[in-house]
Amino acid sequence: MVKDLEALSPFELSLYLEKNMDKTKATHDLLNAGRGNPNWTAPIPREAFFLLGQFATRETMQNNKYLTGNMINKHNFVGEKFVGFLQDNPCDGSTFLQAIWDEGEDYLGMPKEEWLTEMMDYIIGDNYPNPERCLAAVEKPIKQYLHHELFQSRSAPFDLFAVEGGTAGIVYTFDSLVNNQLLNQGDKIVLMIPTFAPYLEIPQLPHYGFDVEYIKSEPVRIEGKISYQFPQKEINRLRNPEIKAVFVVNPSNPTSNAISDTTIGLLKDVIEKDNPHLMILTDDVYGTFLEEFTSLFTEIPYNTACIYSYSKYFGATGWRVGTITIAKENLFDELLAQHSEKTKKELAHRYESLTSQPEEVAFIDRMVADSRDVALNHASGLSSPQQVMMTLFSLYSLLDKKDQYKKEVMEICHEREKILFDTLQMEQPFESLDTAYYCEIDFANWLENRYGISFSHYITKVWTMTQIITRFAETQQLMLLRADAFGSSKWSVRISLANLPTNQYKEVGKRIIDLSDQLHDDWLEKEATPEEINFSSRLPLALE
Repeated sequence: MVKDLEALSPFELSLYLEKNMDKTKATHDLLNAGRGNPNWTAPIPREAFFLLGQFATRETMQNNKYLTGNMINKHNFVGEKFVGFLQDNPCDGSTFLQAIWDEGEDYLGMPKEEWLTEMMDYIIGDNYPNPERCLAAVEKPIKQYLHHELFQSRSAPFDLFAVEGGTAGIVYTFDSLVNNQLLNQGDKIVLMIPTFAPYLEIPQLPHYGFDVEYIKSEPVRIEGKISYQFPQKEINRLRNPEIKAVFVVNPSNPTSNAISDTTIGLLKDVIEKDNPHLMILTDDVYGTFLEEFTSLFTEIPYNTACIYSYSKYFGATGWRVGTITIAKENLFDELLAQHSEKTKKELAHRYESLTSQPEEVAFIDRMVADSRDVALNHASGLSSPQQVMMTLFSLYSLLDKKDQYKKEVMEICHEREKILFDTLQMEQPFESLDTAYYCEIDFANWLENRYGISFSHYITKVWTMTQIITRFAETQQLMLLRADAFGSSKWSVRISLANLPTNQYKEVGKRIIDLSDQLHDDWLEKEATPEEINFSSRLPLALE
């Protein structure tokens, strides 16, 4: 039995409560509004994946009377047979594959017959990924997708490393920055918060030992609506050249807001005038949930490493697929070239098993090698079937000329946000910068708006947010996530708008109100003064 629930991370607390709640006394179905895993998938590219795999598998069985199959013959073009297979298996997935065959050659980076045989080989998965960083038939479609969805088709030329999701991307990046002495113990870095909780924990690990500072977003009004943005005075702190790197999730987690163009312009000014060697790490996983999104990689490509995961947009957290992108001309390689001769010699020794000229190995290729402790570089790289899935996700988006999938996903999130906010009588946020994937609720502020400042002060004095979340789980069968570990206030909670059916978000709001009303009634009966009772009774009630 865990005695100190306050010490648990928000994710561990949620798992503990779900495991230990007494379900025999439950009066409601469990609603877990804390998890970030979306409850939708993209079925058409998945159906296409399994059809392509079936076709490729059949090819390995041709002219073979044994249980063992053949390898894919890359010199045996099978386009006509492939088209016949699609016609014999009519479904949305085959229609999509036919569209790739008929309309997608400009996205493939090679003739479609050659691309097909490469993809068949990849999906069988009987060879080590080669090139290790990103497979040849995969690279251009993924780049085109990133251009289309994140970089507004105008970013600088870049290289791509296919990785096991966004979390692997950030770990690989931090590790290689340290391995190549671009960041050292004691170096000053900045985290822009709130951010995904583990990203706050990683830089604090002993083998990194960075001097971490924080820049926190604040609620502001844009065109009369609330948005969470970083104050100018805070961004100006980055002008200090002692700050070596800054890390940001954009759009943010859990406040779900993208950085405004004004702030991006200020960041560009910081780098141009005061801190040209500032390394930027941006995680853009939620950028696809905005109709128009400006990535830091688009505007500041030279200084930026961009991490992206397909997990949320395509409902693919179990696939573990993502990318790291770095511009072909970049700050990381420049800083490597500026190392002392002594450091260059040390690093050349680290990578000498890769090439006879290890000092010329680019930073992104050092990341690939570091991902397998260099010695196993030949066995590095994301599995080839995973890269096929990434490619089909990418092409699905590229061939969706009317952005129907994108519009549907965005509509799901924003409808859920509106239902919850209306139920809680909360103001709708500034939409064009709001992904509506999560929302963050300042619970103490919400209590003050609903019941008055005296009751809010009572709750924050007598209770903790962990105790409130525990009470929600025990009495309402409602799981919320404490947001302080994301860098938010200790009285904030994160509610995922992605993982429950749309019609349940009114129920989420009602359960929040039900428990709060119970706590308020107890306070009125036992704690409140006559003046507080009189004031509280004049406050408007939330929607039922």
